[in-house]
Amino acid sequence: MKIVCIGDFHVPDRVEKIPGWIKKKIQEENPDKIICTGDFTSEKTLKEVQKWGDLIAVRGNMDWVDLPEHAVLDVGDLKIGVIHGSGIVPRGDLNQLSKYAKRMKARILVHGHTHKLDIQEHNGVLFINPGSATGAWGGSSTEGPQTFAILELEGKELTIRKVINGSEESERHKL
Repeated sequence: MKIVCIGDFHVPDRVEKIPGWIKKKIQEENPDKIICTGDFTSEKTLKEVQKWGDLIAVRGNMDWVDLPEHAVLDVGDLKIGVIHGSGIVPRGDLNQLSKYAKRMKARILVHGHTHKLDIQEHNGVLFINPGSATGAWGGSSTEGPQTFAILELEGKELTIRKVINGSEESERHKL
């Protein structure tokens, strides 16, 4: 199964549009699912991303669109939790994020809000933050690279492809 993890767009409040190379790359990948950590900041942006594929999205702190605060994707016996992460102080704190993952019974938790691509394992949970697709600045960050992640699940093997300004880095994990 192929899953794109993406979020923190902030279109049009902080950036004008989603970079064209991102849409093209996602279309080429043809993922089974797209997980979005929120901060579309406009219904127009949400509708654009919905056209890219089967979308699971949560509401970010800058969203005024009707989306849930969290979601869980079941992939066989694997649960992938999704939250934005705006209630976590300090931003991205893995101990607090672990509590959300435990409540969701998630082995993987996809979260956003920091605008920084980050993949870490903590307390038996794999945390994936796809960063900001547009490179928009955030409350704790300056403008940065345009990032997202592609997950490829094969049995108990997970390959994560980190996409940074169009370049890729990969890492493998056993689940």
